[in-house]
Amino acid sequence: MRIFDPHIHMTSRTTDDYEAMYAAGVRAVTEPSFWLGQPRTGPGSFRDYFDALVGWERFRAAQFGIRHHCTIALNPKEANDPDCRPVLDFLPRYLAKDGVVAVGETGFDSMTDEEEEVFRRHLGLADEHGLPVLVHTPHRDKAAGTRRTLELVAASGLPPERVLVDHLNETTVAMVADSGCWMGFSIYPDTKMDEHRMVRILAERGLDRMIVNSAADWGRSDPLKTARTGEAMRRAGFTEDDVDRVLWRNPVEFYGQSGRLLLDDGEPDTTAGTAPAPSPSPSATFAGNSVLRGTRPDTAA
Repeated sequence: MRIFDPHIHMTSRTTDDYEAMYAAGVRAVTEPSFWLGQPRTGPGSFRDYFDALVGWERFRAAQFGIRHHCTIALNPKEANDPDCRPVLDFLPRYLAKDGVVAVGETGFDSMTDEEEEVFRRHLGLADEHGLPVLVHTPHRDKAAGTRRTLELVAASGLPPERVLVDHLNETTVAMVADSGCWMGFSIYPDTKMDEHRMVRILAERGLDRMIVNSAADWGRSDPLKTARTGEAMRRAGFTEDDVDRVLWRNPVEFYGQSGRLLLDDGEPDTTAGTAPAPSPSPSATFAGNSVLRGTRPDTAA
């Protein structure tokens, strides 16, 4: 099983997670920009955060055999903070960088006028830069938020095949399927979707434009939920090709529209699930920093 986790917040994860993900078959990820658990002190903190997404985090992932990409945006939760609005002025600088494969997360959190205004700006930026868009749907009033999301996408003129509407469930999947947009599902231990519900949706609606992710943020979450979904698909009678389509080829097809995917040959790795992640190189650094702490037994003189 080869896995591209198309929405996972690795900034909030440890190197142990990277090792476990590699062992489960994860070979590529996309990390959307999101809030940091508390209000930011100003727009300057976004520059440091975005620089880390396109720099340090890509280096850290590569040390464990995983290709790292990101999406850049002023996320919906912080769109309501007027002190964060200047971020929109320097977003184009980051949207032009290698490894940035979409605008996002954008969309709705509380469905405010401010969120809608920022969402419209993001859709325009995606059009200008020829990038796909990753859309966050609200945790509350999800049906209404998803409906309004699709109205704004249609009004923007952006092709629906360049839009991934995420955090869907059984109540919202049909309207997104009908819109022509891609359908994203975050698989969580307690909230949102679980792998068994996801398998039922795949059985009912097929695999076309279906995207499965673990999200794996600051709260209780599981960076192996993509792998667990693949295992559940197998138990339900889906073929290996079906699993590969959902967990690898679909996210590659969606983010491939950016022209910036940093992938190897994409061939299945027959050692996935058995081989440990590559050991970080003792000499590899990023801006003078390494992922290593102390002396590793296998590198000690």
